[in-house]
Amino acid sequence: MADDCSRPLDFETRQIHAGSVVDTETRARVTPIYQTAGYVFDDFDDGEERFAGRSRYRAYSRNDNPTNAVAGRRIADLEGGVDGIVVSSGQAAIAAAINALAESGDHILATRSLYEGTREMFRGILKRQGIAFEYVDDDATEDDWARRIRPNTKAVYTETLPNPLNQVVDIARLAGIAHAAGVPLVVDNTVPTPYLWRPIEDGADIVVHSTSKWLSGHGSVIGGAVVDAGRFDWAAHAERFPQLTESPRPGAPSFVERFGAGALLAYLRAVIVLEYGPTVPPLSTFLLLHGIETLSVRMDRHVQNAQAVAAWLEGRAEVARVHYAGLEGDPYHGLASRYLPRGAGSIVSIDLVGGREAARRFLDALELISPMTHIGDVRTLAIHLGSTIHAKLTEAERLDAGITPGLIRLSIGLESPRDLMADLERGLSAAAG
Repeated sequence: MADDCSRPLDFETRQIHAGSVVDTETRARVTPIYQTAGYVFDDFDDGEERFAGRSRYRAYSRNDNPTNAVAGRRIADLEGGVDGIVVSSGQAAIAAAINALAESGDHILATRSLYEGTREMFRGILKRQGIAFEYVDDDATEDDWARRIRPNTKAVYTETLPNPLNQVVDIARLAGIAHAAGVPLVVDNTVPTPYLWRPIEDGADIVVHSTSKWLSGHGSVIGGAVVDAGRFDWAAHAERFPQLTESPRPGAPSFVERFGAGALLAYLRAVIVLEYGPTVPPLSTFLLLHGIETLSVRMDRHVQNAQAVAAWLEGRAEVARVHYAGLEGDPYHGLASRYLPRGAGSIVSIDLVGGREAARRFLDALELISPMTHIGDVRTLAIHLGSTIHAKLTEAERLDAGITPGLIRLSIGLESPRDLMADLERGLSAAAG
């Protein structure tokens, strides 16, 4: 008997079709590249209507381009959100989400296990804008988290699968803590992608991505995305979020009154992205859309390769520790089994026995694996964290973050695992001296 055609489409189908619109003029099946800065107004009144947001037609490509709109809708659909917007990078996505929620004098709580580039932005440009960030241990008690909530706290921020150490975060627990405090949970879901984990299903309110990584998959574009789950009750917490619940000008409805569940995303598009201008080129989005179409196929292979490589590395004398939640002995394996039944992603980090010099010999000996800063490529990549991404930290700060002198991050690609292990063997032999 055939399946009920009224049921929701499967993920593999939606990653190809969600959000797409057939071009009315050409009937092109593939989403076109709308390489235009602006759009012609029909007349005087039409221009006024577009700028007021009362028209279904666009006013300017800085915050609303047809190619980009398809990608925003598709990522939102895959995550289970009501709407999404693509921007110029993952960092831009994080900054846009934070700026939509907080302003100078406000406070954000964040888990300690975050990508260092994000922490650098929090203690750098966003701190200079007057937003304070306070870090809490992922496994701190509910009381510990509650004691840190202030009247000016505007969000709890975390990552599903933090890079580079793969500490799986208990998203459902954090969502409960955030909601009890009356603030949204913002989650970076770059590493697992919505194919492996959809944090909105566990209570996340806003999801951000670096689309440069696995969503694109080919390492040829930079981009980011913000998805609104559409579930947080902004009106119930109007005193914290007046930008969404109060009229932006006399006589005008608030964003909540006008857009309901999509108020946060509408504010992002109409205010934050329009005024800051972190626009992603539609050509980059065109390439992103092609990457998303094969996401499930690629992620299955990424996970398969990562699991095989991690298990092989675990038995090597040159490796002091393998950080990969897919391994049974990993301290986060239990949470990975709960949240990541399809696999624990494709970041495998290793701590080499010989420290920094062993890491130098290891990287310099690689021939197939590319030593570079990036993750989520079809190609396998390797980087020494202490001398690059975490180089601005003191030695004590690096060790406190788990960045040991011999720590190497591997982003496992789609090559033959046999060839990857042969190259890793070359590197490990060199590391051993």
